[in-house]
Amino acid sequence: MIRYQGKNVVIIGLGVTGLSCVDYFLAQNVIPKVIDTRLLPSGLEQLDQRVAYHLGDLNVDWLFDADLIIVSPGIALSTPELKQAADKGIEIIGDIELFCREVNQLPNKKIVAITGANGKTTVTTLVGEIVKSTGIKVGVGGNIGQPALSLLAQDCDVYVLELSSFQLETTHSLHATVATILNISEDHMDRYPLGLKQYVEAKQRIYVNAKYCVVNHDDKLTFPKEKDSHNVLFGLHSGDYHLDDDYAHLIAQEKPVLSTNTMKLTGSHNYLNALAALAIADKLSISRQSSLATIANFHGLPHRFELVLEQNGVKWINDSKATNVGSTEAALKSVVCHGKLFLLLGGDGKSADFSPLIPYLKNSHLEIFCFGRDRELLAKLAPKITTMTATLAEAMQIIAQKVEVNDIVLLSPACASLDQFKNYIERGNQFALLAKQYAQRSEK
Repeated sequence: MIRYQGKNVVIIGLGVTGLSCVDYFLAQNVIPKVIDTRLLPSGLEQLDQRVAYHLGDLNVDWLFDADLIIVSPGIALSTPELKQAADKGIEIIGDIELFCREVNQLPNKKIVAITGANGKTTVTTLVGEIVKSTGIKVGVGGNIGQPALSLLAQDCDVYVLELSSFQLETTHSLHATVATILNISEDHMDRYPLGLKQYVEAKQRIYVNAKYCVVNHDDKLTFPKEKDSHNVLFGLHSGDYHLDDDYAHLIAQEKPVLSTNTMKLTGSHNYLNALAALAIADKLSISRQSSLATIANFHGLPHRFELVLEQNGVKWINDSKATNVGSTEAALKSVVCHGKLFLLLGGDGKSADFSPLIPYLKNSHLEIFCFGRDRELLAKLAPKITTMTATLAEAMQIIAQKVEVNDIVLLSPACASLDQFKNYIERGNQFALLAKQYAQRSEK
């Protein structure tokens, strides 16, 4: 264990990750101080009574007196108080850096590091399931699930981490066995005043010291800066791992290895996720047969292009997590439909510009149903093929009477759910429940 005794440690940000940092230092008999800019941060009631805390703003006296600052990913390094601390020579890192320092001291441990604009949670979860299926002890966390430091107590052989660009900014000791940037698109530009280039540089940190890099052949921004024979490429039609022309098979090293018809995952973006996961598993020396069996049976994550029902030749896909236009674009790019596509749009658009969806709505085999607060705005995108209803339930009642073999019903709303639901989860759950109810009725 790396020792921090005698150091004045300040942790910025509480919550689950902040508490894991507190526990990490307390285990070494180092009592840190905690700062949170919120007045009522989550986790405050769980904080050890020995730990002093300051709420509401950044306590500069504490910061400038620190030997080591552990900063939450939500706090930008460009924050003036942190820049001043850095100028004074005070070390500023994140919880992932603490984790990597520990793992680097342990023999035969492997880290899989995964980042990207879209799909990283799915790939992280899938890789974790693949490794778990072989009996290898695996820990999955980072930006999802358990904080990385909490995984150390499990003494795993493989750690699969989802990492955000914010986490990578404060990480210097990552030596991943396999690292990947799944894709790049503009995101968090408020944190990157220099634009996309600065964002890409943060993501690219994941490749430093990686043994293998799994790279998206179709997205040049994901390519490591230095060409290396240890790079593995995946893509739609090219790369070491790709799809055949009609998306019927996953191809690995020019050989078809899995029919997409046998997979629970659907959509080309999910097939790409599966290819990336397979490439990672291969570099971990996981049995190919075991990997493919897990991929075939992986249902995906709830509310993310999730096939919730396939009955009477009709597929019902819950993509309720698509709460913005970009997410719905990705879904429409990916859906493969041999019949009619019934698209459900609606909710609170948060004053978004819906016009980027228009090119995807010029399809003679498409029928659109718009519901919720912004149904009238959405209906203007393609009025000739659109029906408006007040609620999701009303739209599904109509759709249920129209669907035939090979049709797909896709809930990908492009809107937040709060006009009619508690959250996107409740909206997705209602969609799944109604799909099953209408499918059962049609069989009677």
